[in-house]
Amino acid sequence: MGTVIMQNVVSVDGFIADEHDDVGPLHEWYFSGDTPITGTPPDEQFDHSGAGNGFRVSSASAPYVRAMWESIGVIVMGRTLFDLMNGWEGKPPAGEHVVVVSHRPKPAGWHPEASYHFADGPKAAIAKAQELAGDRTIAVNAGEAGSRIFAAGLVDEVAMDVVPVVFGSGKRFFAGIEGQQLLEDPHLVIQGDRVLHLKFKVRRSPAGGA
Repeated sequence: MGTVIMQNVVSVDGFIADEHDDVGPLHEWYFSGDTPITGTPPDEQFDHSGAGNGFRVSSASAPYVRAMWESIGVIVMGRTLFDLMNGWEGKPPAGEHVVVVSHRPKPAGWHPEASYHFADGPKAAIAKAQELAGDRTIAVNAGEAGSRIFAAGLVDEVAMDVVPVVFGSGKRFFAGIEGQQLLEDPHLVIQGDRVLHLKFKVRRSPAGGA
């Protein structure tokens, strides 16, 4: 089965957006570098910055971002992000499939050609994602839905693209997590321009749980 990675761009104080779901400067590094992300769609349709120049990151970030995106088979997201982005109009920015964690079904008539699936809980979402992904990566967006999946012990790794900004309040990377969960030392640390890429494996208990 593919690795389940909870990932997101995040402020240094742990927020992925403000209270109004505005990401502010968190994604600026995606568009301010000199190296295009080839091998993945750099088209304007995926450029959510409004700048219209596609993804261009620093030369330090490019190999990591490119490899990460190309490894993804399935994105798992919450209903809030799906509604905000309208599911990227049925064209995920990476991978071929999307699983949405939601008690509400797919909107009637919404992009019937798109491989988007709706699951009513963390276990059902990851089970469907594993079915679709094969041995490719399952990328779980951080936030409320991702944190429920993390709390259920279904996440293998945590990937954070840390941007040097302090939000003070907003939507947390880890939302509503109760109790402590140890991670291993970071097995990947890459310093980009205006971003620090980190990856941690989730430490498992001797019994095999999170």
